Amino acid sequence: MTDFEVRIPRVAELDALPGVERASDAMFEGVRFPPGSILDELDASHSVFVVGSPPVGFLVSGPLDDGMHVHQVSVDPEYGRRGLGTALLSAAVRAAGPRPVTLTTFADVPWNAPWYARQGFSVLPEEEWGAGLRAVIEAERAAGLEKIGPRVVMRRVAG
Repeated sequence: MTDFEVRIPRVAELDALPGVERASDAMFEGVRFPPGSILDELDASHSVFVVGSPPVGFLVSGPLDDGMHVHQVSVDPEYGRRGLGTALLSAAVRAAGPRPVTLTTFADVPWNAPWYARQGFSVLPEEEWGAGLRAVIEAERAAGLEKIGPRVVMRRVAG
């Protein structure tokens, strides 16, 4: 496999994404994530980008409040540290155009908030969260993500 171009997945490739997600989640040694996945909730409002053929990384985003929200970025660790996550995130930011891009992530995991900060994202204060973002945070809390580790909301504005 040598094709690392970011692209829209073929329908037949969607079945491979849960395996990529599981491999990526395994980097969180000893952590049991709540059941379910954004992949279970995909609809026409979501954008999915993949890298690799077959896919070894993917990103899911969708409209939220006045911008786009990155729901999930997963790269199989076997293909990590090659810029695939950066390429996926760059594609999503380009697709958002002038709209801001938000995401939620773990504050203290090196390949989470610190990595997003290097990609131009900054922590978004709670008073700037829109109704949609508040709903995302509440769903994460209900799923128990904050029990795994502290979470932050981050945003990147165009420009």
